[in-house]
Amino acid sequence: MKIQVLFPTATEASLFHRDDVKTCISGVGLTATAYATLNAIHHDKPDMLILAGIAGVFPGRDFALGEVALVSSEVEADLGFFTQDGFVHMAHLPIDMEFERRHVLHCPYLPPDFPMRQARGISVNAAMAGFIDITDADLENMEGAAFFHVCQKEQQAFLELRAISNIVKVGDDQWDMQTSVAAMTRGLHSLIDHLQQKS
Repeated sequence: MKIQVLFPTATEASLFHRDDVKTCISGVGLTATAYATLNAIHHDKPDMLILAGIAGVFPGRDFALGEVALVSSEVEADLGFFTQDGFVHMAHLPIDMEFERRHVLHCPYLPPDFPMRQARGISVNAAMAGFIDITDADLENMEGAAFFHVCQKEQQAFLELRAISNIVKVGDDQWDMQTSVAAMTRGLHSLIDHLQQKS
C-alpha cells in the first residue's frame, strides 16, 4: 500500500522517520491544506493519504491531553454569516442562492478493527472563536475540513489522526507540544503498520 502523510508543520513532523512512507509539510490552515492535499493526490497518487497533527480538546470532552484519536468527521465551523440572531453556518443560512451546502463531512475509511478512539473535529481559521457551534465536536484544528473536502471530491482514501495538545480555552496556555507530538508519532506508526498488514 502506498501511504503518504501530510503534517501541517515541521514541528508535528519532527519525530516521524520512515523509509516506506512519503511525507509532506502541508502548511497551517484550510487554504494551504487544500492546495497540499490536491497536489499530493494528483502528483503522488497515494493509496491512502493521512493528515497527522495536534489538536485542542473542548472543555468537558472525555479526551485527555496527549491522547491520540482518529477523526471521524469535520466541520468548517467558522464558514458563515453573523446575523441579528448570531452566527449562522453557511449550510444553514436561509439565502436564495444556489450553492453546495456542506456541513458535516464524514470519513468513510476508518479501519473498523484498529484499536484507537474516534473523535469529531471542527476546523477553523480563527482558533478558539467564541461564536462557533461546538455542540457536536470534540477537537479543534485548522486543517481537517479542507483535507476531508478535497479527498472526498477527488475520491481519495483518507484518514486524519490527531493528538491532543491543549484545552480549547482562551487564556489557557498550558500546551504540551512535546508529549502530544511524541504520542501522535507513535499512533501514526501503529496506524500505518495496521494499514500495511491489512493491504
